[in-house]
Amino acid sequence: MKSKKQDELVFLPLGGCGEIGMNLNAFGYGPPTNRKWVIVDVGVTFGDETTPGVDLIMADPTYLADQKENILAIVMTHGHEDHIGAIGHLWPMFQCDVYATPFTASLMIPKLAETGLEDQVPLTIVELGSTIDLAPFSIELVTLTHSILEPNALVLRTPLGTIFHTGDWKLDPTPLIGDTTDVETISKLGDENVLAMICDSTNVFNPGHSGSESDVRNNLIKLIKTLDGRVAVTTFASNVARLETIITAAQENDRHVVLVGRSMHRITTSAKDNGYLLSSQPFIPVEEAGYLPREKVLYLCTGSQGEVRAALGRVADD
Repeated sequence: MKSKKQDELVFLPLGGCGEIGMNLNAFGYGPPTNRKWVIVDVGVTFGDETTPGVDLIMADPTYLADQKENILAIVMTHGHEDHIGAIGHLWPMFQCDVYATPFTASLMIPKLAETGLEDQVPLTIVELGSTIDLAPFSIELVTLTHSILEPNALVLRTPLGTIFHTGDWKLDPTPLIGDTTDVETISKLGDENVLAMICDSTNVFNPGHSGSESDVRNNLIKLIKTLDGRVAVTTFASNVARLETIITAAQENDRHVVLVGRSMHRITTSAKDNGYLLSSQPFIPVEEAGYLPREKVLYLCTGSQGEVRAALGRVADD
C-alpha cells in the first residue's frame, strides 16, 4: 500500500501521557477528512482523597467517538487496570474490534460481563509475537517483561513509516515466569528508520535499575524462615511473578498459602487457566486456615497500597 499526497500519520494521546493511569492513545492514518484510527489501551485512574465521591476516572473519548466508523480496532498492550479498566465503560462509544493476548483477554472478559457486554464485544485473542493486519496499519506484538504477564510493545508499520509504542515495561533478564524481552526484534527495529518511540514506564527518568525477581525470591525465602506464627504478605494481585515468588517462599518454609481478597482469586484463576502457576500447591480456603498450626500458614493478601477496604487492611484491623 502506497501513501497518497494528503495522507498523514498522527499520534493522539488522550490519556496516560505525562501522568500515571487512564491510558488511552490513538494512532491515525490518512487525510484529515477520512482518517483511520487504531486505539491502544483503554484504562482508568482510581479516585483518591482529592476526588471525593469519584471511584474511577477515564480519558475523554469524545473526539474518537464522533468518528467511530473510522476506528479499526482497540489493541491492548497488557492487563493492568490503567490499560484495560475502562473497556466496559467506553467500548459502547467505539463499537469496534478488540485484540488482546490470552492472559490479558482473561482479565478483560469479567469486566465486560460486569457491564453486560461479554457477548457484544468482538474480542480476538492473539498470540505473543503475532502480527495484526489492520490496513493501513500492520501491528506486530513484541514481547516485553513487566510486573504482569504478557506485556507487549507494538510496532505500528504504515506506508509513511514505523512507530514503536512500548506500553509499560521493566527490563528483567530473569523474570522467572513468562517470556523474556524479545531483544532481537527490538534491536532490528533500529534498521527500520523508526519515526518515533512512544515510551511508557513509571519512574523511567529515575537513575538506577530495578532488581530482578530472582533476587526477591531468594531473599523472601530467607526472611520467612526467620518468622514465627502466621505470616501475611501483600502485593499487587496482577504481579503473577511476585505471587509465584511468595507461593514458592511459603512452600520452601512448609507453609500453606491462603488467598485473601477477590483480586487474588481472580488473578490466580486467570493465570492457571493460561498455563501459569501450575506447579503451586492447592490453596487453602480461608475458612479452613484457622484449623492449621499458626507456623504453617501464609496469607497472600490484597492491599499493598494501604487501601482501607482491602484484605490486608482488614487483617490489620483484626
